[in-house]
Amino acid sequence: MHQPSPSPAHLSRRSALTALAALGGTLLLSSCSGSPAAETPDAGDGTPADGGTLRYAVAGSPATAGDDPHGGLGNESDVLRFALTYDVLTVPGEDGTTRPRLATSWEPDDAMSRWTLTLREDARFTDGTPVRAADVLYSLRRIGDKAAENYGRLADFDMARSTAPDEHTVVLATHAPMADAPRALESVTFVVPEGTEDFSRPVAGSGPYQVERTGSQSTVLIRNDTWWGERPHLDRIEIQAVADPQARANAVVAGQADVAGSVSPAAVRGAGSAQTQVVRREGVTTYPFVMRLDTEPFDDPRVREAFRLAADRQALVDTVFLGYGTVANDLPTPHDPSTPQDLPPRTRDVARAKRLLAQAGHAGGLSVTLHTTTSYPGMDTAATLYAQQLADIGVDAEVKVEPADTYWTAVYATKAFYTGYYGGISFPDLVRVGLLSDAPTNETAWRSETFDEGFARAMSTRDEARRAELLSGIQRELWEDGGYVVWGTGDGLDLTAPGVRGLPDGPGFQRMFIDRVWMAR
Repeated sequence: MHQPSPSPAHLSRRSALTALAALGGTLLLSSCSGSPAAETPDAGDGTPADGGTLRYAVAGSPATAGDDPHGGLGNESDVLRFALTYDVLTVPGEDGTTRPRLATSWEPDDAMSRWTLTLREDARFTDGTPVRAADVLYSLRRIGDKAAENYGRLADFDMARSTAPDEHTVVLATHAPMADAPRALESVTFVVPEGTEDFSRPVAGSGPYQVERTGSQSTVLIRNDTWWGERPHLDRIEIQAVADPQARANAVVAGQADVAGSVSPAAVRGAGSAQTQVVRREGVTTYPFVMRLDTEPFDDPRVREAFRLAADRQALVDTVFLGYGTVANDLPTPHDPSTPQDLPPRTRDVARAKRLLAQAGHAGGLSVTLHTTTSYPGMDTAATLYAQQLADIGVDAEVKVEPADTYWTAVYATKAFYTGYYGGISFPDLVRVGLLSDAPTNETAWRSETFDEGFARAMSTRDEARRAELLSGIQRELWEDGGYVVWGTGDGLDLTAPGVRGLPDGPGFQRMFIDRVWMAR
């Protein structure tokens, strides 16, 4: 799923190149140096220095750019700008737990369907006005009203029954018990002044930075010296929207950017240690092959199982992630704490896959189109190699490399067979957005009454260990009969100039919060 990283959580995520051409481009960079990039030193390595400008090349395209923080979040470049200029209620912590931001505390009722959030009292917008509970509730309701654009990222909250009883308290109702409501509020709850509708010009925010100027391809932010939080070190942050991941890496190597977000393993291997460093976000990148259960031939579970058995997972991991990845077992969020670890690993079985296809009426072969793109490094390479593996079981898979600018609107959750992307989304978030029968973006057309009921039971369970156990149970059904071929996970890789310190290395939206970054001199 494209995580609303994006992402889902789906974010965002360009030219239509073949896999061979894309790999060739990375090898050109490798000729610059035979030594790997250096690992980035710890954020605490040395005393942080104040001042300076950080130039950040991040995934983004003018075709999907937007100024509305409550809309679709089609570009990571936009999300980065929003995360720096607007406050959010909660943020993901480095240990995976939810941390306070604008909300200092939260407490559920006994039914887990009404959450009382206490807001900090010292937050102010850049126009000097205080951030009130009314501003928060207005922003959340506006996000809810834009569900069709933003993958329904707050669809489980009942905004009509939610209230702001005083200036610093918000009471959020949910449609059903929701034990992980604070986690669902992480990062995307960008707060704007009540009544704001026009985002064509910069809007007052209460985040650590404010907009100096912005456009579809670049944004310049300056430090907000009235922010309630710890004073950011950097004076300015320049965000560059660069669609192609190789171009992002090249920008750092050439000295045109200080950070390149989401670059390829080949670029990391090829960049010289004297020129660059690498930040590894371990096990956060997944490129599942997605099959829609409501479309032939994937409406037959025997075909889906045959496609899973065709995958040579180790070969895919070795080729796509170049040592920065591990084999996965067909569950879409393999590093979520609730993901079962005792399921038997699926290994390649060409003979059995052929038998299953024959039983499904495809003994004479089968032709499909596998859609992919170059939005994230290795997506097209993965599809090309998997198509070769499918040929061994009698499947003719035509790989169609789609323009990255439109992939997440024209292909994602629409085509019958395509390459997806996850960048660290949690399993509960994925379920709400893409797996419940009435999910706003049911990417595989997965509909299971027992799955839906099991998720509801988990979300009404206060005890965290028991909740994880219940979530683990429903994933077994998904593993057995779902629409995913999840062959491996790779590290998210960011390339930086030598002086960059403090860049977040967590999954998902955590890496968008870069207000503690500093530049060593």
